[in-house]
Parts: sequence; structure tokens; C-alpha cells
Amino acid sequence: MSDLHDVPFTPEITASDEVYRGAVWTIRRETFDLPEAAGLVRDLMAHTGAVAVACVDEEDRLLLVQQYRHPVRARLWEVPAGLLDIPGEDPLTAAKRELAEEADLTAARWEVLSDSALSPGGSSESIRLYLARGLSPVPAADQHERSDEEAGFVYRWVGLDEALTAIGEGRITNAVAQLAILQVSNVLAAEAAGRRTRTRSLDAPRLLVDGRDTPPAVQPTDADS
Repeated sequence: MSDLHDVPFTPEITASDEVYRGAVWTIRRETFDLPEAAGLVRDLMAHTGAVAVACVDEEDRLLLVQQYRHPVRARLWEVPAGLLDIPGEDPLTAAKRELAEEADLTAARWEVLSDSALSPGGSSESIRLYLARGLSPVPAADQHERSDEEAGFVYRWVGLDEALTAIGEGRITNAVAQLAILQVSNVLAAEAAGRRTRTRSLDAPRLLVDGRDTPPAVQPTDADS
């Protein structure tokens, strides 16, 4: 096994205070010691984590979904994705649910493409990206009724050359969509050339645990009560 890999490490955390609780995530202020530096104070977003799905059809096209994102004031092209916000839910189960709810699709074949820390300098969020193929529509009677921003979804099946060009020209900026396009392109190119693909099995462990399952080893403060 290659020694090129990230290394989970939990420092000595001497204080951990919840300074804001929102509908989806919280902000914590933590004080911790590293071997190379002591008394560090950092604010972080404690996030549940997420899953995303790169859907590829029989014509090797990728499904993109356009959704309004208020923090960046833009309608972004993305892949189907959602939060791991049901306690104890398996990521694959969440991915299947999100695919059905956001794209009205099911898939017969699933593989793991990657696990990514989206903004490790300020958030605990990591996302597992799946490759889904063998697609079938959800029956109309079982389709999810979308609301809020999701009510404005726009869908498009895109060829990989077009999608790669859009990344290079700065027209697709969502990081997970970019990752999905690049990884799917690599997988399909390898398959076309008869080379081994770099996907992982569905039971491949996640190196990073979204939001950290284990609470900080400090006494709760007034802000936590």
C-alpha cells in the first residue's frame, strides 16, 4: 500500500463551546494542543457530512442538476447530493434516497468514486461521491414532491467532453460537480481502453468521519446546555 495517505489525528482538546446552532450545522469554538503548537483556538462548522451521485446513462452522459445557492447568489450546475442528516443512516442508503428524491431515478450498479473534505480549514464536512449506472425512472406515483429551492431544479444530460470544457472555461464552479466530471471521465476512459478502473467497493471505509462521531473529551460548558 502506498504511504501517500491522509492520517486521522485527534489532538488534546481543552475546550469546546457551541457558539451557534443552526438548522443544519453548528459552529463550535475549540481550544486544542498540537505537539508543534499549544493553545490553538479555532472556530469550525460541525457538519453532518453528505453524499453525492454521479449518474451515467447508457450513452455515457452525466446528469447535472441546476439549483439556486443563496450564499453565492447563483444557480449552479451540480450532481444529485444531500446531507447525512438521518442518525445512523448508511451513506449508500442516503445516496439512493437522494437520487430518487432529486432526480426521480434508481440505479442498479453502484461504486464509490471518492471521499473528500470540502473545506477542511473551517468545516468538518466530508462527502462520499458514488458512481451510479443502470438507471431507471421512479414511477410517477412514487416521485418526491420538491419544494423551496428544489422546486426550481433544471436537469441536463451532458457529454463528458462538453462538461470538461465547461470546467476549463470556468462555467461550472461547484466543486463536487467538477470532481464528479473529472472522475467519471477517468473511469470511462479507462474502461474504453481496457484498463483497470480506480473505483472502490461499496463497503470501503471512510477515512474521515463526518462531524466526528466521538464528542470532544472536555467537560460541557454553559453554551452546550
